[in-house]
This record gives sequence, C-alpha cells and structure tokens, in this order.
Amino acid sequence: MTQLHDLTALEQGKLISTGKLSPVELTDHYLERIDRLNATLGAFITVTPELARRQAADAEAESAAARREGRGLSPLHGVPVPVKDLNFVAGVRATQGSAAFSEHVPVTDDHVVTRLRNAGTIMLGKTNSPEFGLPCYTENQVAPPARTPWQLDHSAGGSSGGAGAAVAAGLAPLAHGSDGGGSIRIPASVCGLFGIKPSRGRVSSGPTLYDVSGLSTSGPLARTVADAAALLDVMAGEMPGDCYAAPALPPGETFLDHAGREPGALRIAVLTTPPVPGIGVHPDCATATESAADLLASLGHRVEPLELPADDTLRRVFEQVWAVMATQQPVAPEHEEQLMPLTRFLRAKGAQVSGPDFATALYTFRAVGALVATLQEEYDVILTPTLAKPPALVGGLRDDADPAQEFDNLTAFTPFTPLYNATGQPSVSLPLHWNEDGLPIGVMLGGRYGAESLLISLSAQLERARPWIDRKPQLW
Repeated sequence: MTQLHDLTALEQGKLISTGKLSPVELTDHYLERIDRLNATLGAFITVTPELARRQAADAEAESAAARREGRGLSPLHGVPVPVKDLNFVAGVRATQGSAAFSEHVPVTDDHVVTRLRNAGTIMLGKTNSPEFGLPCYTENQVAPPARTPWQLDHSAGGSSGGAGAAVAAGLAPLAHGSDGGGSIRIPASVCGLFGIKPSRGRVSSGPTLYDVSGLSTSGPLARTVADAAALLDVMAGEMPGDCYAAPALPPGETFLDHAGREPGALRIAVLTTPPVPGIGVHPDCATATESAADLLASLGHRVEPLELPADDTLRRVFEQVWAVMATQQPVAPEHEEQLMPLTRFLRAKGAQVSGPDFATALYTFRAVGALVATLQEEYDVILTPTLAKPPALVGGLRDDADPAQEFDNLTAFTPFTPLYNATGQPSVSLPLHWNEDGLPIGVMLGGRYGAESLLISLSAQLERARPWIDRKPQLW
C-alpha cells in the first residue's frame, strides 16, 4: 500500500494545493518516522516537532486561503524540508556538528532559511553534519553517525550526510544541504539520491558566516530530479551583501520547467582518471561511469573520452584554503580541546598559511576555473565518477590518531568533486548504478558556470531512461 513518504515532494505539494492532503498530517507522518528510525540512522541532530506542527498549521491555512482566492503558491508549499545543522535557523540549536557549540542557539535565519520559510516549507529539524562540515563522512561528538539506509554499517557520507540519510530512508521528502568540496554530491552518491551543487552565487550564503573562499554553497538533495529542481527554485536568488551572483534564468522560467525539457544533442566528455596524481578509481566507480557514458550515447549525445594531466597543484591549494576556512569558526580557547582531532589539525595548519599563500591559492582557483571554462567551450558537459571508491564503512575514513593520514584518506575517496567548488561551476550526482553488494554508486555531471538548467534537463532525460525512484532500501 502506498504511504505518504512514497510520494515525491511535488506529488505531496500538489495534493496539498488541492486540499486533498493536510500539511499537518504529512508533518506528523514524517515526525513519527523520525521518532522511530532516527536513532538507527543518525539523520537528525535536533528535531523541532513544535515548530514543524506550527508551520504546518500555518501552511494549511494559507493553502485554504489561496484556493479561495484563486492564487498560486510554491509547488513545495506545506512540504517538509529539514535544514543542515551548519546553517542557522532563528531560535533553533545549531551545533555545526561540534561539541563546542552544543548549546548554541542563533537569533537570525540564514538567507536560504528565509527563502524556505517564505515558500511555506516545513522545518522538521536540523540534519546531522560532521564538525564544521570539514570531512566527507558524518561522525561527530553530538549525535550518532549518519548511515546510508542501503547498508547500515556504511556511512551516509558528508558533510550533508544527515540530509542524505533522511531523504533516502523516507524521514523527509527532500532536504537542504551544503557543499564546499562535494558535501551534497557525496551523500547523494552513497545514499542513492540526486543532488545539485549550484553555481557560485546561485544561493546566498549570508547573512552570517560568509564563505569568502567561494567554495561552499547550499543546494538540494532529493529522490527525483524534478523535486531537486523545485527546491533549487526556492533556494535560489541574490540577497543584499552577496559577494557573487549567478546569471538569472530568463523571466518567467524556473529550474523545474527545465526538468520537463529535452536537453538536445550534447557533446559530453568522459573523464575517469582523477585530476590528483597517485589516486586510483575503484572498478565499481569506473563501471558506473562507463555505463552512464553508454546510456548517454544511446540517447543521441556525442560522448568522447577526456584525459587531463595529473597535477598536484589543485589538491595542495585546496588543502590550504580548506585549512584556513577551518580557522574561521569562532571557538573560544577553552573549548578548543572539545574539537575533533581532524578539526584541530586543520585549524593548526590553517593558522600557518601566510596571507600571500592564501591569496595565491585563491588565484589558482580562478586560474583553474578559466582553464575548465575554456575546455567547456568544446564540451557541454563533463561526466566523471562522483567518488573514487564505493561507500565507506562507518569509521572507515577516520583516523583520530593521525589526522594528516585521515585527510589523505578523504582526498583519495573524493578526488573529483572539489574541482567544481574551486571553479564555482555547477555539478550534479545521479544514482544510475548499484554495485553487486547493493550499494549505490553515483556518477557526476559538470556544466558551464550558470548552466544548472542544462544539467537538470540532461539529468531528467537520464532519469526517464533509467528510472531509480522504485529502488528503495530495506528501511523504507
């Protein structure tokens, strides 16, 4: 029998708009699932039932008024969308995955949260994140580890691992995430979801904790391309004080519109060798990428292999910038010992990066962006594995005794995703493949700056050709 969480987010929104589904009923359904399954999955750090039910009641009243008055609302009005715990929701605890902030309650909303509120979405709670979002797993000292529901001994990835676990296990229909080095696309890959890392400036990062490096952005995690596109429509938009602004869609167009459009015949490059020297690609990840390339060719696209010379420069400067950004969290000296070993390692390393070295690293990001932009004058899209390895076991990437080795482990696991954070270009991870162990293996598409609409159209075409919505984990 179909249950409410079997419906896509847009199906839920449609039923709410016609009065056939109550946002209160829908919210209670997800709160019950969270209460029953969250201890196993580690999806949420903080659950907000009172806030969620109050918002749901308001959404129901607003939906009824809109029907009476004949006006439209967001297609996600009344639909639950949890927020990652790195972002601020006024009056709700924001630990940022850290014991040092376990009682921190902000007084302002991040701009992306304001947009979620204005669209009438329901805030179920704050999803799990590793400390300050630094590693690509979700394990911390404030909540159980986030696990992929496909196999509970495996990690849900990171840093949006709680969001990935929640959506993949039916604890939320879709979720807010953020991505500074792959943190949306990694959980999408290991949880069997679709995730979008938008172009730099597409979603505002203000008004607090601006990422001055330009690496990080908020974006959606969802079960379908259309759901993710609809959530990107809600999140996107320039706000006062923003450092960057991505090109807007033509007037009257939405990203959701593009999920229903054919992409046309494209020229697609296939890159299977990591741009970081000394890192190999697991056969499962190579197979997933080759299969996706074959599918693209069968759909009429021109698919060509691409080789890039391995160069350690990007890895080196990314590590410098990542370490500097780790220092930007305002941790009181007496709380430093509460931080995870990797966090302390990166903060110490970041404190040693000179001003000229930091400026040179940011300049290198821009140079790499110019190089890739030149490459994409020839190719519309670049296809790669999302990850170099299958989903990792919980604890499998951590090395508290040797954080330097741990950082090397993280680099070897995810050498492809940081490229698009450095360049600011959009990229997506698609769940087109499962390995023989039943674990999802994502593939990644990268596009030109500002070209989320093309990636959404192409992803929707692939989704129609090889649907994944009916594949559900045992916990579903």
